[in-house]
Amino acid sequence: MINSKTTAAIVAGALAAAVGAGPAPVQAQEMEKCFGVSLKGQNDCAAGPGTTCAGTSTVDYQGNAWKLVPKGTCTTMAVPGERHGSLEPLDRDLPS
Repeated sequence: MINSKTTAAIVAGALAAAVGAGPAPVQAQEMEKCFGVSLKGQNDCAAGPGTTCAGTSTVDYQGNAWKLVPKGTCTTMAVPGERHGSLEPLDRDLPS
């Protein structure tokens, strides 16, 4: 005989399984470094000269600052001035 606690456990398990079947979380996706797409102070670690680690870029879209983005999306990311992200460091928008 199934009691209310057993029924609740079965329903909770089914809901957890259904929620877990959704799209993969960002952490599970393959990521790549994308240069020139982060806003000032929002870069990921070790951006290059003028930065030491995460959050240290001093210019919006700083060319030597990178952000981790889902693999395959970097070069399609548009930034002001009809520019795009790059898989390699850029010589644009560097701090003075």
